[in-house]
Amino acid sequence: MDIIQHSIAVGKYLVSPLIKNLDNGRFAASVSIRSGRGNGMHDRVMRFTPCFGSHAAASHYAVNEGLGWVRERTAPSLPSTPCAA
Repeated sequence: MDIIQHSIAVGKYLVSPLIKNLDNGRFAASVSIRSGRGNGMHDRVMRFTPCFGSHAAASHYAVNEGLGWVRERTAPSLPSTPCAA
């Protein structure tokens, strides 16, 4: 069973960790990154290969990866200026 621990709203994105208990007692991490509403809603889900020894560690990893993805897309672009000699 996948468990959504908590969601974090960042601008137009909703980042939700998805943690799954594995048969071997470890935990798998995924993250859902949702944006938009209604027919324009988009949900990206990323699954990660590392397994974790605790639910908290898996959740922390998923949230950090999701927030990193959002930051890459929302960071202001720096203008390209030539280097001064």
